[in-house]
Amino acid sequence: MEITAQPLLQQKEERSRFQRRFVLPQKPLQTVFGLIQSLGISPSMEEYDQRKLRIFNKVNFFQLIIGLLFPLTGLLLRTSLPPSAWVIASLPALVSLLVLFLNHEKRQEMALLAYFILYPFFTCVVYLYGFNPGISLSFILFGILSVFFLNSIESIILSLSFSMVSYFLLAVVIRHQPYELREVSNGLYLLNQALSLIFIFYGLFLIKKENSIYQGRILSKNSILEEKNTHIQKQSRKLEESAELLKQQATQLAELNSVKTKLFSIISHDLKAPMYAMRNLFKEAHEHHLSAEELRKNIPDVLNDMNYAVGLMENLLQWAKAQMQAHTVNPEVVDIEDSINEVYQALLLPARNKGVILLNDAPPKVYGYCDKDMMNLVLRNLLSNAIKFTPEKGKICIGVHEHPSFLEIYVQDSGMGMSHEALMRIRNNDYFTTKGTASESGTGLGLMLCKEFLVRNGGQLYIESEPGEGSTFSFSVPKPE
Repeated sequence: MEITAQPLLQQKEERSRFQRRFVLPQKPLQTVFGLIQSLGISPSMEEYDQRKLRIFNKVNFFQLIIGLLFPLTGLLLRTSLPPSAWVIASLPALVSLLVLFLNHEKRQEMALLAYFILYPFFTCVVYLYGFNPGISLSFILFGILSVFFLNSIESIILSLSFSMVSYFLLAVVIRHQPYELREVSNGLYLLNQALSLIFIFYGLFLIKKENSIYQGRILSKNSILEEKNTHIQKQSRKLEESAELLKQQATQLAELNSVKTKLFSIISHDLKAPMYAMRNLFKEAHEHHLSAEELRKNIPDVLNDMNYAVGLMENLLQWAKAQMQAHTVNPEVVDIEDSINEVYQALLLPARNKGVILLNDAPPKVYGYCDKDMMNLVLRNLLSNAIKFTPEKGKICIGVHEHPSFLEIYVQDSGMGMSHEALMRIRNNDYFTTKGTASESGTGLGLMLCKEFLVRNGGQLYIESEPGEGSTFSFSVPKPE
């Protein structure tokens, strides 16, 4: 390990010395070039404008270097051309120096005017002096750069026109100059032409690269904005759903408050009436020593009131249970005949006492899939209402119509029937009470419970009725799969 580690350490030290010797001296050049590119840039500028200004500075810096190196090279070669020709040839480069100075002073508009007016102008001066250095292709570059750097259409058209007219006059019309560089130094002339072409393609490359970066940034920002918009739309939908849910809950709460108010009214008025009747009966029997015959005479009325109280208590308890277990439904396979027989037997005596004929037409061995307790409450309330609104010697039939996928359970009576207005009030959940044929009291709570329990079991209450022709209440129960 020690033998192999030593050469590795030596290689690292030699590489480090090489980097210090050759890489570090490049950093000042990079720093200078970076400073030149950043001339005139301020934090308040838009990012796109900053990038354009960097390209503008870079173009002028290279034109300055090439524009000064070219005449200096001509002077050093001691050609037959007069020194004044080379001095005149350096004038366009001085324009680049002026542009960089104006950018440094943060006068970008003046710098653009100087570049696109003075640079072509001094190039024309070089040709008009009679010196053809082979830089006529620069006018094409001016036209290309004007489209990228200038903002107004008028300025672009003016710059393009000036550059194209100058190129046409100098390259086409004035074809022979007293001082032809290609006659003095063909190599220098070709180099100048090559540099002009390279510079044109370099300018196009910078513009294309900047536009690609700019478009990429726009697409990236658009993608981010689309994601944000999608997120905002999702949040908006959630808020709308929450608002709709709150609206539904507010409606339900208002309905519950209405029902609660009605229940307190029932408890405070209707429920205490039978208690007072029974208390008064026993008070009279105690204070006035009523005879057995007098007691027997008052018992039917008290019994009627107590039956009403018992039914009301059952409905109140079922309603309270339903509110505490709002989403609790326990469906099971139910023998419909047994449920109907159970309710039939429970209400057979009240029907006989009123003189109403009660018929049970439930077929054997029919099964439904529902909550048995809820269905029994619905049956009991529908049958109680039928007894209440059927006169003496009237008939009530309870039965089942069997369909392929469900059972239709019905309670049909020959009672007093209901008007169209009463049906509409029930369908609009506007529950009310009506005295029965024997002045039986009611609250409307039973029918409300029937509709609520049927909805929870996926069913619905159907009513067919005409005044004086009786009523038929029916509901559906799905068959077990």
